[in-house]
Amino acid sequence: MRNTIPDPNCVFPNEYKTSCFLKNVITAPNISVGDYTYYDDPVDPTAFERSNVLFNWPEFGDRLIIGKFCSLASGVQFIMGSANHRISSISTYPFNVFGGAWAELTPPHLSQLPFKGDIVVGNDVWIGRNSVIMPGVHIGDGAIVAAYAVVTRDVAPYTVVGGNPAAFIKKRFDEELIALLLELQWWNLPPEELAQFLPTLCDSDLEAVRRTIAARLKKAAPGRE
Repeated sequence: MRNTIPDPNCVFPNEYKTSCFLKNVITAPNISVGDYTYYDDPVDPTAFERSNVLFNWPEFGDRLIIGKFCSLASGVQFIMGSANHRISSISTYPFNVFGGAWAELTPPHLSQLPFKGDIVVGNDVWIGRNSVIMPGVHIGDGAIVAAYAVVTRDVAPYTVVGGNPAAFIKKRFDEELIALLLELQWWNLPPEELAQFLPTLCDSDLEAVRRTIAARLKKAAPGRE
C-alpha cells in the first residue's frame, strides 16, 4: 500500500494530539484495552486512567476491560466497584476508613462492599461525551452509548442506548446483519487484510455490505449456507 497502516503501539495516532491510543498509557494491572481504542480529550487524553477511571483499587478485584477499535469521547467515566458503600446493614456509612475505634470495631472496608464484577466493553463501541458507565456493566460489540448517558445495566451488541438511566433506543441493524457482524469479528482481521476491508466497513449501502460479509464468511467456511 502507498501509505503506512497506523501503528497501534503509538500514543498519539495523528498530529492533533487530542486523541491517544489508550493501551499505551495504561499502567493499572486491572485495566486492559485493545488495539486502536482511543480516548479523545482536548486537554490531556493521556490522563484517562487517572481522571476517567474512578475509585479504582485493583485489590478490590474488579477489572475494566475494553476491546479493540472503541471510540471514547471526552469526559467518559468508568465507575469501579469500590465506589460503592455497604448496603447490607442499616447504615451505609464507611466507618472503617476513618480509623481509630471505628476501624477496630468494623470489618475491613473493601470486604463490606457489594461486588458487581468487571466492566466489559466490547469492540467497535462508541461511548459519547460525558457518559458514565457503572460497575459490572457489559457493553456488547458495536454498541453506541449516547452523550451524557448513565449506563447501569448491560447493553446488547449493536444497540443504541441513552438517558439517565440509559435505556434502549434502537437496534442499529436487523438481526441477520448483526449476526453476520458478530460472526465476522472484523476487528480481529490482520492489519493488511483489514485495510483492504475498510471500504466495506465505511459503506452506507447495508445490503451490499450484507452480501459482501455473507460471501466472505461462506468462502472462509465452504459448507456454510
